[in-house]
Amino acid sequence: MTGEPATLTVPPGAAGMRTDRFVADASGLSRAHVQRLIAAGHVTRDGRPLRSNTVLPAGALLRLEIPPAREPDMIGEPIDLPVIYEDDDLLVVDKPAGLVTHPGPGHPAGTLVNALLGRAGATYGGIAGVARPGIVHRLDRDTSGLLMVAKDDLAQAALMAQLKARRGKKTYLALVAGAPPATIGRIEAPIGRDPHHRTRMAVVPDGRSATTGYRVRERFPLWTLLELDLITGRTHQIRVHLAAIGHPVAGDQVYASGTARRGPAGLDRLFLHAWRLELAAPSDGHLLRLTAALPPTLETVLAGLRAEPAA
Repeated sequence: MTGEPATLTVPPGAAGMRTDRFVADASGLSRAHVQRLIAAGHVTRDGRPLRSNTVLPAGALLRLEIPPAREPDMIGEPIDLPVIYEDDDLLVVDKPAGLVTHPGPGHPAGTLVNALLGRAGATYGGIAGVARPGIVHRLDRDTSGLLMVAKDDLAQAALMAQLKARRGKKTYLALVAGAPPATIGRIEAPIGRDPHHRTRMAVVPDGRSATTGYRVRERFPLWTLLELDLITGRTHQIRVHLAAIGHPVAGDQVYASGTARRGPAGLDRLFLHAWRLELAAPSDGHLLRLTAALPPTLETVLAGLRAEPAA
């Protein structure tokens, strides 16, 4: 979406919306990115910069400019990154557990972004910022599995819009402590910063709405393997929701304790894997259904549980 400015017209149904929310919905950009553009004066009406909280009337014409992305100053690194799918617009990789998605405090290098930049001749979308070339969404460091990367701005905007509108479907596999009573369930609980531990998330009354669906895939005496549909995409959502209902993810060093935190025999990581992805291809809209098999270390844990005698 970089290049020529875009003109956005506020329809009657959007009258009364804040500028940041309207522009995010109309453009497919994240609200945080739109707020940065507004703060830099790149969203105007009649030549005058707008504020994020400006309320818009029907028929207002807004001008949106997205400056060309600066070349990232990170270096490419020869990090192995299994590719599940690739076309002219999109790259889907199988991120290994332990790999941080993008550079940040404590992780200036050795990230998935460094691995992407290390691919010969690769180009990526820049609308998520210079430190996140092509990144559409992220996975926690200790979570493995499917992650989308856009090769240009148009693809990045289209994929971000799909996730925002909940048209893409992301399904995870998780081993959890205990036995959820329902075979199929839905967790709806708002998530925000834990008021007692600011580095953690929690279910809090004033948090952002969050919804996770689950289905029991396999039961063991002390553990249950679940399929989980990530309907919204809040930070640590699956881990927080499952801990909140008393069934934390096995091996979770942040939200679990005791036996759940240790996990079953042989587990040395968080048992959470982004297993399946369904999305419309940015180029022509055809449906993509992609899967990433459980890593061998997690399959070995399940094999050990299946070999145990029933209670």
